[in-house]
Amino acid sequence: MRLALIGCGGSGKTYLSKQLAQHMNAPLTHLDAVYYDDEWNTLDKDKFAAIQEELVQAPSWVIEGNYAGTLPIRLRAADTVIFLDIPPAVCLWGIAQRRLRYGGGQNDATGVYDRITWNFIKYVWGYRKTMAPRVRELIKEHATGATVHTVTSRRQARALLAHLTAGQPV
Repeated sequence: MRLALIGCGGSGKTYLSKQLAQHMNAPLTHLDAVYYDDEWNTLDKDKFAAIQEELVQAPSWVIEGNYAGTLPIRLRAADTVIFLDIPPAVCLWGIAQRRLRYGGGQNDATGVYDRITWNFIKYVWGYRKTMAPRVRELIKEHATGATVHTVTSRRQARALLAHLTAGQPV
């Protein structure tokens, strides 16, 4: 299985990707860990794309993160796509819970890359209006051979996780 997991900050990508990667016994890549260094500097755009081109060559993987500019790389290679299209208030609550649990910052062990700024909060609040339509269009255009799951609630996410880990066909 080659699984691309997409969604707004706070939507549950990290949790879901960990559970699925463990179940699949597949390597997990958190794109924030690739894109940002310890000082929150960003990786060169071409190098970021090249790393993803290499990652998707593996026979099995879970890659979680947005990054619409490189999303086609993952979508073309994935056989399963999960788009967490969760309401903004739920995502902001998820971010608040994550901050309380992990204290923010960068943590490779947990996959949490949390730097809350006013721009980030505005991005999360507007994600469904600005980014989600673009993500849906990219999925439609590039994930033509993949099974696509669009999840719009935490309840649906739990049900999908239960379905996929119970050995049910995707």
